[in-house]
Amino acid sequence: MASQQQDAGTGAYLIRGAAILGGAPEDLLIRDGIIAGRGQNLPADGARVIEAAGLVALPGMVDIHTHLREPGREDAETVETGTRAAALGGYTAVHAMANSTPVADTAGVVEQVLTLGRTAGWVDVRPVGAVTVGLAGEQLAELGAMADSRARVRVFSDDGICVHDPVLMRRALEYVKAFDGVVAQHAQEPRLTAGAQMNEGEVSAVLGLTGWPAVAEESIIARDVLLAQHVGSRLHVCHVSTAGSVEIIRWAKSRGVNVTAEVTPHHLWLTDELARSYDPVYKVNPPLRTDADVQALRAALADGTIDVVGTDHAPHPSEHKECEWAQAAMGMTGLETALSVVQHTMIETGLMGWADFARVTSTAPAAIGRLEDQGRPLDAGEPANVTLVDPAARWTVDPSKMATMGRNSPFAGRELPGKVVATFFKGHPTVLDGKLNTPYRWLPENTEVPGTAAAGSN
Repeated sequence: MASQQQDAGTGAYLIRGAAILGGAPEDLLIRDGIIAGRGQNLPADGARVIEAAGLVALPGMVDIHTHLREPGREDAETVETGTRAAALGGYTAVHAMANSTPVADTAGVVEQVLTLGRTAGWVDVRPVGAVTVGLAGEQLAELGAMADSRARVRVFSDDGICVHDPVLMRRALEYVKAFDGVVAQHAQEPRLTAGAQMNEGEVSAVLGLTGWPAVAEESIIARDVLLAQHVGSRLHVCHVSTAGSVEIIRWAKSRGVNVTAEVTPHHLWLTDELARSYDPVYKVNPPLRTDADVQALRAALADGTIDVVGTDHAPHPSEHKECEWAQAAMGMTGLETALSVVQHTMIETGLMGWADFARVTSTAPAAIGRLEDQGRPLDAGEPANVTLVDPAARWTVDPSKMATMGRNSPFAGRELPGKVVATFFKGHPTVLDGKLNTPYRWLPENTEVPGTAAAGSN
């Protein structure tokens, strides 16, 4: 656990003896929102000292796929509660998906989400714009207006619903190309998944639940990588869940298609065998697959075929989960457990090191979302978005003690490795000693902060 010496109110912090990306221990000096120094035995010069021996220093994590529910579904989550959970999970930026009420399909709604995020101040909230009006899949949303808005949207997705019309998908890819945007596709062929409840396979047959075939995901990915190649635009595939999807993405990348992909923490660990319990906490979209799929996803994340880990954090009110399986909502919480699950499935298995972890949880998602001040190296002159992790810590997941309003964690009761000790967002500690500290306060727009871009700009 990090210990702190009292500062003199300078807003400066000296992180002493942290293993940078899991390497040799070094000091990091944070001052005025930037990393002012990196090296051995740096002088404190009035800075608050954080003793970080045994801790790993990582760039602040970036989630490319978060559901914050606000506006409209504040019974499930708010931007305030969701971003508190994000900060505790080691995140300094999250992308808020568009399936709110109203849908984030106009400049007005994405600017509202941006404002809510800045008012909360726990992380950088980057709104995701809907691809189609009302997620209805019939008419393109105001993509250009959202891109030109204060929110400067660069990621567009109808997540939760597939953009199933190939003509509409082509037009979206063409449109976003003009401002270097990306379409993040929820790959699910609707006619192949009508009434689907879980993965189609041996377990679904035994349980008598309508199956969700792997080909429903794989066929959309195959179509979309070909469309992306034809148009010459950027495609991102959300929550890849099957071994077949991995092979299609690997093939597309070998052909030079500009495609990226994500995997969720729960798809790196959990399998459809858990559905035998009929506990709806394990009901999710896409569904939990087989162990063979899990192993293929781990290998793909390790070798770079899958670019990032996205939580798909999907909180629900308890009444939407504590009911019979067929009526239950799909989705799991993930912001506060993601780091630990990835440590368990990828680092402790020897598939990745902490530098790889930083790539898939920070550098790559920041690049996909075009976040210039996130996912940066932990070097002098860089923005001070930093996470300190105790890799030796062990903790048991208790959803009732989480910051998120959602209690639907599939890891409830499991012991997980690794714990976030501190999170620095723009040089400000939002988390200290594993607990929420205080939020970052955005300056009025166009106000310059020494050594950084305008704190209130995009």
